[in-house]
Order: sequence, then C-alpha cells, then structure tokens
Amino acid sequence: MSDGEKGRRASPGRLLVTSLLFFLLLAGITALVLYLVYRPSKPRFTVSAAAIYDISNASSQANAISTSMQFTLVIRNPNDRASVFYDRLSAYVSYRNQPITPPAALPPMFQEKDSTVATSPVLGGGFVPISGDVAAGLATDQAYGVVGLRLVLLGRLRYKSGPFRSNWYGMYVRCDMLTGFRKGVTGPVPLLR
Repeated sequence: MSDGEKGRRASPGRLLVTSLLFFLLLAGITALVLYLVYRPSKPRFTVSAAAIYDISNASSQANAISTSMQFTLVIRNPNDRASVFYDRLSAYVSYRNQPITPPAALPPMFQEKDSTVATSPVLGGGFVPISGDVAAGLATDQAYGVVGLRLVLLGRLRYKSGPFRSNWYGMYVRCDMLTGFRKGVTGPVPLLR
C-alpha cells in the first residue's frame, strides 16, 4: 500500500464521527417535521352571554361587595390534530383590575380536536373587599347603565396530539366586556361589546 492510498482511507474514528453527525442531523430534521405537523394552536375563549343576579355593597364591612353573576364561556379548540386537557381551573370577575367575586373552582375538562365547548359558571356569593374608588366607580357605571367587567380564567392545559402529550402549561385568559346593567335589574344582561 502506498502513502497516497493510506491517506484516502477513512480512519475508524472519522467514520464514527461522520456517522454520528449524520444520525443527529437526521433526528433533528425528523423532530422539526413532527413539531411542524403536530404543533397545537391556542384555544380561543369568548363570552357569549351574561347574567347578573346581585351586586350589593350592604355589609357590615366598609368597602366590601357581594356579587352573583353567570357567564356563558365558549371555548373553541381550532386544532385538527390536538385535543386539550384543562385542569386546576378557577374563574373570577374583576372591575377596574380589582376582583369583585371570589375565585370559583371549576371542574377539569377535556376538549376533543376541532370542537367547541360552552360552560356557564356561576360566580360570586361571598363578600370581597374593594377600594373606595372601585365602589364609587361601580355605582356610577350602574347609574349610567354600562358596566365594564373582565372575566378571568386561570388554570393549566396540556395538549394531546397523536401519540404525543405536551407538558402542562399555565393558562391566563381574560375576556373584557361591556354589559348593559342597571341597579335593581337582575337576570340576563345585554353584552354591548
């Protein structure tokens, strides 16, 4: 064997490194294709109806409010390949970034691929401390007939896509709405926006 032939031959170490790099590149391309095919989209949340049964601040505590409200929350899963598990769900209503209902625990939920689910939790019941500015603003908005509320949904979700399951992700959803509400009127209220 001449010196020229010896130089053209790959050493076993070089062949092993080349094979390993090729395998890693192939695994990376496969992982990228699987990610692009099974990548889930975020669910969409919409408030479709609202009912206000009670808003009162007649308590022994100054600046405390008791409310009872119900919202129909429509959850849309736009994924064709991924189902969604919801866990540790809780919801509350806020007014001017301050909670006016205590957090209410909601049951865990499973949502199929490309589906829509509606849930109607009743929120409220106990007294919640609020600032004087929030109490005055709520009274003014009630007198005007339009109250801006925010429904907040907290929890965690996990996607199941084919044979794969994702980790649990924290979820924070807020739905802002304007409701047509006047003091003394209870039941379903119009959603103005």
